[in-house]
Amino acid sequence: MEVMRSQKKASSALTSSNGVSTLNLYRSAPTLEVRLEDFERFAVDRLLVLRGISDGLARGKKPDEMEKLVADLLKAHMRHPQASEVNNKDIISHFVLRLVYCRSEELRKWFLSMESTLFRYRFRSVNSDVHLSLMTELGIPYKVVSQKEFEDLRDQLNLVARSANQPLPTPNGLYKVSFEEVPELVATRKVFIQKGYAYVALNQVVSFVVPHFRSHLSKALVLTNRKWTSMIREQEKDRLTPIVEALATSYLGPDYSQDKEVGEISLKDIDQVARTSFPLCMQHLFNTLRDDHHLKHGGRMQFGLFLKGVGLKLDDALAFWKAEFSQKVGAERFDKEYAYSIRHNYGKEGKRTDYTPYSCQKIILSTPGVGDHHGCPYRHFSEENLRAALGKMGVSSRALEDVIEKARNRHYQLACTLTFEALHASSCDAGINHPNQYFSDSQKILKEKNMSTD
Repeated sequence: MEVMRSQKKASSALTSSNGVSTLNLYRSAPTLEVRLEDFERFAVDRLLVLRGISDGLARGKKPDEMEKLVADLLKAHMRHPQASEVNNKDIISHFVLRLVYCRSEELRKWFLSMESTLFRYRFRSVNSDVHLSLMTELGIPYKVVSQKEFEDLRDQLNLVARSANQPLPTPNGLYKVSFEEVPELVATRKVFIQKGYAYVALNQVVSFVVPHFRSHLSKALVLTNRKWTSMIREQEKDRLTPIVEALATSYLGPDYSQDKEVGEISLKDIDQVARTSFPLCMQHLFNTLRDDHHLKHGGRMQFGLFLKGVGLKLDDALAFWKAEFSQKVGAERFDKEYAYSIRHNYGKEGKRTDYTPYSCQKIILSTPGVGDHHGCPYRHFSEENLRAALGKMGVSSRALEDVIEKARNRHYQLACTLTFEALHASSCDAGINHPNQYFSDSQKILKEKNMSTD
């Protein structure tokens, strides 16, 4: 495996004292050999950081809260036992995920946004020497404001700083760049402009560095996609391609193949727990099955593995599906065409693999066709249908608007989390990442409430 590696001079300057690599531009450098186990493990660690950032942004965390969150995520996931390998881990993980997320416009957009946010908060944590080095490497034309020029403009600079509620500028760390480099600062009137130059304080430099980083990464993702589709995917089809293609939908928590904490559910319980503890995606499949007495393959897989995970035993699963399908296709046809796949999901046929329930990420990225009912309702439902479904679940009108807003902004898992919190009157700080997690957490809360009222 070959990946791009930053220049050694830059990497040594950009590793923090706590052993976490703070900043890289991921441009070009010598090749580096990577062990297969590190290829996947490093990527998973970085993915935990990016998904943590995504959740923080979706929850509307403020900049200072995000800064702390990013620092905590890096400390938790991007360390390495050998300090000399910290920077290599950072670079390897970035380029592996670049392969993973270059493969569609939606994946590229998410990765670009999360990596740019990560870069933004890392940039804010390094000193001015690193700022200047990065600005030079990115090819950003800038000039350091001299002491005399600063004194001449002190009053105007202070006036702009006060009106923008920004710290007063100091002689050290004031730069001037073409005003076209800082449209964000110009639009919000947070920078002094004179003769085509914007005078940017040290704490504002990030405003014009991040767009350059983002632009470079955006172009690089497109080029990576071309290489992936034309060459790498086929060359590595037996080794790296399965890992790369799985990482985008990978779930990084418990697999919920058998939820020992919840225990078993029986056929007589299924209607009750469906109403109280099934997430919307599974309630929709359950209700459709009850109404139509049939689900297409995607729905059977998504719902069947979920039921397995919540504790429905094989014999009960066969009885449940047969009772529904036989009303439409007949018992004999069910036994011939559908029973095998149910036993297969439970590891009793074929390769006898113990299949695990689908995670939120896998469900969200599925593409249901006409007549399909699987997938994530927060993504695949129209807003009108989503409102109706949430209202039927019992989500209050006030909470419903928050859920709709999150779904509209593509924060589908957070929308599900808010639904959970609204229905259970309980916070879910970790967020909902798996339908079976939703069920498990719901059952725990309901049991605790029942015990307290006994």
